[in-house]
Amino acid sequence: MQDAAATAPARGSTETPRAHDEHHFDSGQVVRDLVIGLSDGLTVPFALAAGLSGAVSSTHLVVLAGLAEIAAGSIAMGLGGYLAARGDAEHYAAERQREEQEIVERAGDEEEEIYEIFEQYGVSRVDAEPVLEALKRRPQAWVDFMMRFELGLEEPKAGQASRSAATIAAAYIAGGLLPLLPYMTMHGSSEALAISAAMTLTALAIFGGVKGRLLGTGTVRSAFQTVAIGGAAAGVAYGLARLLSGHTG
Repeated sequence: MQDAAATAPARGSTETPRAHDEHHFDSGQVVRDLVIGLSDGLTVPFALAAGLSGAVSSTHLVVLAGLAEIAAGSIAMGLGGYLAARGDAEHYAAERQREEQEIVERAGDEEEEIYEIFEQYGVSRVDAEPVLEALKRRPQAWVDFMMRFELGLEEPKAGQASRSAATIAAAYIAGGLLPLLPYMTMHGSSEALAISAAMTLTALAIFGGVKGRLLGTGTVRSAFQTVAIGGAAAGVAYGLARLLSGHTG
């Protein structure tokens, strides 16, 4: 670690101190959408293909069924992401409108809430009073403060619903095609199933490791959790598919 004196400008120097750069990961929404799309895209088509492998010998039928599932799944997942993001935006707009009314109609109650928020951080009413007076002179800033610190809400970015839908759908398609690749290039469903399982679990491990590195939750831990959860989901779906195919065969 460099000594503080080494980074500070010399006495009498006109050199401007270097700015302190902080690096924070601020793409959590994108990662969340990728996680939703990729994890489902990897596990659901794989489970479908695995279940069909026990019922039919034709890899062609497995591929057709898998592609149909990917098309339907990506649309459904993308639409779900779009509606969820739109719901978040509508909820934020409704809460903001309510806060704008309350700072006018119930200003005294809102002021007390400001003091209560600061008390949570150990700031006395006397010390918080200048901040409150400054916020009262800027009503929009007052509303921004209440939205973030009272309600814990962040304003959704413009176009977030469309981006979430596209990201989830694209990730689902990318994840879903991977387990089907062996069935597209091989004739035996049993051999294709073994390779598909190995590829899917490897992809889940890589995906989980990258996610953990980006979010700072630990590469190995995140990889293990992703493989365990995705593998368990695929295993359950595979078992059910085999069970149902056995009863109907």
